Amino acid sequence: MPLNQRNVNLSYWELKQFFSHYHLVVVGSGIVGVFTALAYRKENKNARILILERGVLPYGASTKNAGFACFGSISELSADLLTIKPEKVWETVAMRWNGLNLLRNTLSDKKLDYQGFGGYELFNTKDEFEKNADEINLMNMHVSAITGKKNCYSANKLAAKTFGFKNVYGLIYNKLEGQIDTGKMMFNLMKLARKNDIEFLNGITVNDIEDNGKAVTLKTNISDFVADKVVVATNGFAKQLLTIKDVEPARAQVLITKPIKNLKFKGTFNYQQGYYYFRNIDNRVLFGGARNIDLKKENTSEFAITSKIQNRLEHLLKEMILPHTKFEIDHRWVGIMGVGKEKKPIIKRISNNVVVAVRMGGMGVAIGSLVGKQAVEELK
Repeated sequence: MPLNQRNVNLSYWELKQFFSHYHLVVVGSGIVGVFTALAYRKENKNARILILERGVLPYGASTKNAGFACFGSISELSADLLTIKPEKVWETVAMRWNGLNLLRNTLSDKKLDYQGFGGYELFNTKDEFEKNADEINLMNMHVSAITGKKNCYSANKLAAKTFGFKNVYGLIYNKLEGQIDTGKMMFNLMKLARKNDIEFLNGITVNDIEDNGKAVTLKTNISDFVADKVVVATNGFAKQLLTIKDVEPARAQVLITKPIKNLKFKGTFNYQQGYYYFRNIDNRVLFGGARNIDLKKENTSEFAITSKIQNRLEHLLKEMILPHTKFEIDHRWVGIMGVGKEKKPIIKRISNNVVVAVRMGGMGVAIGSLVGKQAVEELK
């Protein structure tokens, strides 16, 4: 009789403890995945919950983003309104705002290192600045209806000189934006999950999901897992596992400088509809984006740094952001986002016991917590 080689690398004890039946398995340990598990725990006190993650840390963008607690700049929202139904645009903004509040209330501003310095959008020319400034009253009306706060956006032509920028005609200030420490956010989220008896297994790649109507089998690189319910929260990697429309990977390249003495600005900054973004963190400039100059190649799930994008970021650092300051690049990295034609996340049941929660549109910090909560509601 031939020997059965399946699971030969796993002991009886490992199979019994870690590969037995779960009430919920979440695929992906980022913001959405952890909040899904926490929301499910709140309603199911005795459930066995497992989060599977193929990386050492969340593989996509949750620990690789810039840490912007934002919900939309004027130029980005104006562009969205040209191609997306207005009600969907404002529904998405509301989700971002409510998600930020859920994140802050769940962890506390201290554990996020949240700083409410506000955010700025940069404009190079008078025409560009005035065109967007003309939208301020309309945008403030809609944002006020969502947030309950008046005069969110305001025009500012003086800050560019104060901050030391060059070739910037004016800025539009968003007083409701803030910033967080992404590493602290995920560290404390995972700590909270473990405190709530939520299990994590890293280094697990899910290759297939089979729902027979009564239970779900997840076939992985290690062994099979069986669960009553499954939520797939892999964002830009969703198509590697599921047949799903209108969600594609989008690579975000980021760099950070070495510390700079007397760095003049603080707050979050974005440029060209949010395709560029930068901030002061630990007296360094964190600067990311530029994928709009090579969209076809940057719509990829490959973790790679490219000279075209990095050269563009360094050029803007030198010519616009730090024109009179010497700087050195200390580190570069990549995150993978999930984007589509629409900005509103996809939260839907794809089979009897499987829900997908993806397409954060580059706003995972803002919207991820609420998406996780809504994924659990979709399971019911």
